Amino acid sequence: MSNRMSYLSALIASFNRDEEGQGLAEYALILALIAIVAIVALLFLGGQISKILSTIGASV
Repeated sequence: MSNRMSYLSALIASFNRDEEGQGLAEYALILALIAIVAIVALLFLGGQISKILSTIGASV
């Protein structure tokens, strides 16, 4: 009976570790998506932002 309990507890522990790893992977995917969106936004809006900052810098 002890063998079954240790096997069961080991199985439960492995599921818990898998869930933690899955959570970390989800956070990594979200961060990667945010980074991609930020890079794309900078590529499309970079020139306009640069003009605005130059205007602000010149007026100061």
